[in-house]
Amino acid sequence: MRLNQNEPGLIVRVFSVADCQPPSRQRGFTLVELIVLMIVIGILSAFVLPRWNGETGFESRGFRDELASALRYAQKSAIAARRTVCVDLSGIPVTFRISSAQGAASCAVGGALDGPNGGALQVAVKGNVSLTSAPLSLVFDSAGRPVGGAAAITVSDLPATLAISVEAETGYVH
Repeated sequence: MRLNQNEPGLIVRVFSVADCQPPSRQRGFTLVELIVLMIVIGILSAFVLPRWNGETGFESRGFRDELASALRYAQKSAIAARRTVCVDLSGIPVTFRISSAQGAASCAVGGALDGPNGGALQVAVKGNVSLTSAPLSLVFDSAGRPVGGAAAITVSDLPATLAISVEAETGYVH
């Protein structure tokens, strides 16, 4: 930088090209930034990425709870309509039918049981959940009792204490 003092009352600064350039900076990450980045990536890989696959372990429990709720609904529907309600537990989705006549022994003559949302009641699940049941079909009579006795339903990947049971005398589902 030079000062021009040719005129007595005027001071002029003259800048060189080197004065106009910003100071040079190092490019890259500091050690603290790299450690924070590694921690964030570790958290994402441990918690977020497995949930994108949809296999969180909640599918089995959710299917069990939804099936138990639908079985209770089917039993209560049999009592309310005084008709036979049949449940097909042989596969997924689990389907529900209601007889069209009072006192019918089966649901051969009838239609799908309407669920609370207005559509046909059925329970489906995503993922690799499987179902084992003894017997493969469950029939609630007009009093809500299971025809043929008690039923035991097991959902895969859950402990035995979470099996669904249907009482023989009352039809109570738990």
